[in-house]
Amino acid sequence: MPDKPYDDRWRQTHLGRLLGHAMRRFDARVLQLMAVSAQAPLALSHLAARDKVGAAHIHLTRHLPLEGARLTELAAWAGMTKQSMGDLVDQCAAWGLVRREPDPSDGRARRVVFTPAGLDWLAAFQDAVAQAEAEFRAAVGDEVAAVVMLGLEAYAH
Repeated sequence: MPDKPYDDRWRQTHLGRLLGHAMRRFDARVLQLMAVSAQAPLALSHLAARDKVGAAHIHLTRHLPLEGARLTELAAWAGMTKQSMGDLVDQCAAWGLVRREPDPSDGRARRVVFTPAGLDWLAAFQDAVAQAEAEFRAAVGDEVAAVVMLGLEAYAH
């Protein structure tokens, strides 16, 4: 047994944990902003306001290209299983955010694409992200925000 107690404070302050907390806080703020957005479809704003839209829905919004994508691609980009992404797409389709349509390059495959309401949701998402980023810059200062962005971009690639 060591003479001094083991110091495990590092578990609360390591980079991975801080990044995780920051991402959850950022996404929660984006969802708060979308809940009151006049640009987001009303039904989807109401769902966001009642905490029915969560981080998984943000993954879909973040990763679905404008030209659409196959379910397997979306799942890989979001770091989710194909089944989980399929359930998420089903839910978002029921809300009118996305639809499945035939893949023009392979008649057997289907692509997930935004609906017109989904494109409105995406525009509201863009505005909410911009506002959340502005709030981040205001909280930490422009210089720190720039360093964080550059560091995260370098680390992510």
